[in-house]
Amino acid sequence: MTEPTHDEAHGGTLGSRLNWLRAAVLGANDGIVSTAGIVVGVAGATSDRSALFTAGLAGLLAGSMSMAAGEYVSVSTQLDSEKAALAMEKRELRDRPEAELEELTELLRERGLTRKVAREAAEQLTERDALRAHARVELGIDPDDLTNPWHAAWASFLSFTVGALLPLLAIVLPPSDWRLLVTVVSVLAALVVTGWVSAGLGAADVRRALLRNVGGGAVAMAVTYAAGALLGATGI
Repeated sequence: MTEPTHDEAHGGTLGSRLNWLRAAVLGANDGIVSTAGIVVGVAGATSDRSALFTAGLAGLLAGSMSMAAGEYVSVSTQLDSEKAALAMEKRELRDRPEAELEELTELLRERGLTRKVAREAAEQLTERDALRAHARVELGIDPDDLTNPWHAAWASFLSFTVGALLPLLAIVLPPSDWRLLVTVVSVLAALVVTGWVSAGLGAADVRRALLRNVGGGAVAMAVTYAAGALLGATGI
């Protein structure tokens, strides 16, 4: 039996890294849009720098914590499922090893191997590490590389924070007459970048991705600015 190729050996790792990168880009995109909506909405009601900074910082902290907590819960659930699946597979290997060997053989046959080669491969994989073989082939899980909820939470927290910093700084640093323009231009430019990167990572149509991303951000800022201006005009 030949050894796995480089792509086969590292395909799962590469896919995992691409998923993490895609999640980081989307997290940054969420930070940009949500914080921009908050600060632009407040800018529609007031030009006070302190109020803008307070609102933007509150949005940044609330959003990043919410993203981190949500990602932690989601990945923890996935981790529990992976551990439960591995535990069940371990019990099955202990209680009915012959049936599990036959199952592995059939799974390898479904991947294009002949019955004889699949059986030989299954026997060699079982002899080397039966649980790892079934985890990788049957479950699509690497027992040594289970999902980590803390890594996911920190990644979401940091990516959202990085994205949120752009509109926050853009609204408080420039002179009052330039704040709104600088923020809108900066946010739309950043959404072009995140839309292009996410489309590339997902092998999606770049033009459609940019239109959705930039259009959605523009609409969000327009709506929140209009609401802020209305509330500012009524004195509420």
